[in-house]
Amino acid sequence: MANSPLDIVLLGAPGSGKGTQAERIAPAFDLSHISTGEILRGSVKAGTELGAAAKRFMDAGDLVPDEIVIGIIRERLTEPDTIAGFMLDGFPRTLFQAAALDEMLAGAGRALTLVLLIDVPDEELVQRLAGRRACRSCGRGYNVVFDAPKVEGVCDVCGGELFQRDDDNETTVRNRLQVYARQTAPLTGYYRDQGILSTVFGGGRNPDQVFADVEKVLASAKRLDDGQRP
Repeated sequence: MANSPLDIVLLGAPGSGKGTQAERIAPAFDLSHISTGEILRGSVKAGTELGAAAKRFMDAGDLVPDEIVIGIIRERLTEPDTIAGFMLDGFPRTLFQAAALDEMLAGAGRALTLVLLIDVPDEELVQRLAGRRACRSCGRGYNVVFDAPKVEGVCDVCGGELFQRDDDNETTVRNRLQVYARQTAPLTGYYRDQGILSTVFGGGRNPDQVFADVEKVLASAKRLDDGQRP
């Protein structure tokens, strides 16, 4: 019996720790990590036409339009490194995108194995996001509440200046959470109806504790998937 690819979606509100968990999941399960946020931020930094269009929405805390993001994902899923399994982080974010993803995968003879939701209370999310800072020189990340630098505004690693991203101020953060609740939260029902949604609670817990639960869920999904497909 041949192993089937583990194709998963990682869901969670902004600040839920999806990125941290994704960095652990990908190597642990040999998955290609596809982060729409990284792709879009890379386009913004490079000054591409796509990046300029996306930046207007990102700076306001709004979702980038479906047609832009769907095009990015469709192209990315044709790359050879996704054949052995992938993890989508930041896509889909709307029911329309979810339906488009199902169609893409069906066209390739594939289907999602699992959708994993990292669940964190809203007020904790606001603290996490509005407290984020990054070093302008080396990129090291901090949080003024949970992981403060030794000297305020100064990077512990290289002494560089710490700054707050435009989309991490509290007003924009709350707008992002409202957008998530309105447009992305309904995905939980969509995937629950398909029988592929699993939830791990991430509030008030460190990344190691969260990953221990994540690892159990994914290992179980992998065993079941391998046993169900020839």
